[in-house]
Amino acid sequence: MTIEIDDSGTGDLVGDAFIGFYRKKSEKTIFKTLPVDLFKGENWKNKMPVKKTVDLVKEGLKELNFDKDKEKVLLCRGNIFDEVRAYFIEEGILYEDAIIEGKLQDAVEMRLVDHLRNDLGVRSRNLTIKSGAKRYFVLFNWVSYDFYRREKYVKSGFKKWNTVWRERAIEKYEEIKNNRRQNNRY
Repeated sequence: MTIEIDDSGTGDLVGDAFIGFYRKKSEKTIFKTLPVDLFKGENWKNKMPVKKTVDLVKEGLKELNFDKDKEKVLLCRGNIFDEVRAYFIEEGILYEDAIIEGKLQDAVEMRLVDHLRNDLGVRSRNLTIKSGAKRYFVLFNWVSYDFYRREKYVKSGFKKWNTVWRERAIEKYEEIKNNRRQNNRY
């Protein structure tokens, strides 16, 4: 028997991140949340997302009644799982680094998109389950549109946010604000 583990949102600009678990035989899927605050300030510097992921993996495997003597884990290759790998080796848990595709990947990415839409209010039709540059700019534009209210949702521990993107978001916000003022005059 096999359990797959994958993540979503750990590299996205805003919002919580998620760890998904999928037991193939029973087709059971569960999710655990890494709150956005883990990706900020001292939490980020102290690698709290990576540390918390170990706790979430322990919880998820327990909920799925994982039996390390009879089962193995297919683990996403992402670096959010670096300490999980060390834990698995310590505990003698059979695992394999894998590219997670299909049901679990779609489900965990959909969990992220649902969070962005329903919890944060991202309305762009261009927001999809496909990660990458396109999704980054959908989220960047969303933050920029109402910067001072939405900055709290940004994973501000990311180096480029503080050295490049934060300033660009403020500039874009000011531009949007000025355009609104001009359009309201007519």
